[in-house]
Amino acid sequence: MNSKSSFRITPATEKDIPLILEFIHDLASYEDHLQYFEATEERLREAVFGQAPKAHVLLAYQDDRAVGFAVYFYTFSTFAGLPGLYLEDLFVKPEHRGHGVGRALLAYLATIARAQKCWRIEWAVLHWNEPALRFYKNLGALPMNEWAVYRLSGEPLNRLANEWQSYES
Repeated sequence: MNSKSSFRITPATEKDIPLILEFIHDLASYEDHLQYFEATEERLREAVFGQAPKAHVLLAYQDDRAVGFAVYFYTFSTFAGLPGLYLEDLFVKPEHRGHGVGRALLAYLATIARAQKCWRIEWAVLHWNEPALRFYKNLGALPMNEWAVYRLSGEPLNRLANEWQSYES
């Protein structure tokens, strides 16, 4: 990619589900998280293109070849009283990195955030992913070191959800 105009970014459509699934698989492989890869076309269809979409997907193309994607959704800040945009995934195929695709995806997301009156864009980065950390710092993004990320899933999530019954009695 020699110029910014040599690629385009478009919102994904339902026909792109196999491509989105391929990108998710590639990302899981890159991050050494294939053991967590459970996404299916059916799940993506419902979550992204269903009656109440939970996420949005952008695709980056060089000519007619998809070279990157971004998955995002909206959050809300009670302190600001405004929405935020959470970048769940940003992935550019390795052979297309360093040519501005990732930056263009983030610039596109910034225009979406501004149009939706979001006060911030946030995301998480694996500590070992030095190229991504450098890339984000070069954009002017700041690490939020005072916050710890927690996750509740699987059986602990099910146990906690089952506790609700004791509150209803």
